[in-house]
Amino acid sequence: MNSIFPAQYSTLSATALNKYLIEVYQLEQDTTCSLLIRNVSDTYLVENTKERYIFKIYRDSHRKIMEIEAEVELLNILKSNGNSVSHPLKDRSGKQIQQFNAIEGTRNGILFSWAEGNVIIDLNEDHLITLGRDIAKLHQTTVNLKLKHQRQQFNFENTLLAPLRTLKPHFKEMADEYEYLNALSKKVIDKFSSFNTSNFSYGYCHYDFFPKNFHFDKGGEITFFDFDFAGEGYLVNDLMSFLNHYFFHQLNNRITKEQAEVDFNIFLKAYQEIRTLTDDEILAIPYLGISFHIFFLRFFYDNYDDWSNTFLTPGYVKHRVELIKKWVALYCNF
Repeated sequence: MNSIFPAQYSTLSATALNKYLIEVYQLEQDTTCSLLIRNVSDTYLVENTKERYIFKIYRDSHRKIMEIEAEVELLNILKSNGNSVSHPLKDRSGKQIQQFNAIEGTRNGILFSWAEGNVIIDLNEDHLITLGRDIAKLHQTTVNLKLKHQRQQFNFENTLLAPLRTLKPHFKEMADEYEYLNALSKKVIDKFSSFNTSNFSYGYCHYDFFPKNFHFDKGGEITFFDFDFAGEGYLVNDLMSFLNHYFFHQLNNRITKEQAEVDFNIFLKAYQEIRTLTDDEILAIPYLGISFHIFFLRFFYDNYDDWSNTFLTPGYVKHRVELIKKWVALYCNF
């Protein structure tokens, strides 16, 4: 009989990882490793007197090896095309993905370059102009790109219909909330039938462009990171995810509705200095936001056992549905 009882989600020792990383990446002997976040993935800060890095350990239930290989492939392409991204580093043998035999099975990890600078929550005009231009430049690289390895697709089947089928048992005691989301998803799909989506730019999008996922350095330059949710879809999805920053900023009384509109339009204008958007692409942004919120509600459900149980209480789910209603009232016109 196996003397070690099986686990579904372990936390790898920072001390053991430190020794491993020093050896395989030939890092300085004064390097230290400490756990920063145990969440979607486990994130460790690796640093010494000369350099800083991020080491990420993926959960197999969240990202299979082919998806991780696709993330590495995408980041290598972005870096080679001059986009400023935190990118995977090679070990002494040239590998960019490490594998560990954890209690629950194989865990995959990547050592990433450090994103210089800091998160800035309250973005000024200069930040917004730089951000708009740099996301557009990133999209110039990812538009019409097809990776060798597979990533998720952000279509209505994967962001609306399948999530609602999966979530239906969880809404057993919340029939009104479920019916609202079901009817709303149909409205979104109907709304898109009025758009000329054949002219929408398609490729790989980040899908999580909140300020927490890019740093500004002292010179005002951006480095993007955390492409964990990157996948195929309309590139305007990335503009939608950034609009969510202003949505939550308003709900938290950190900005007025009027200023939020001004700021987002500065960002949008800067983006279009590099890449032109069709009128329909701009009009579609709010409706993609509905699928974004339903997609992540399903994500919480799928990962309930490992870490998100606090997100799936009836109170929390009803709160998320109310958030979606506020989004619709603020941005949508059905």
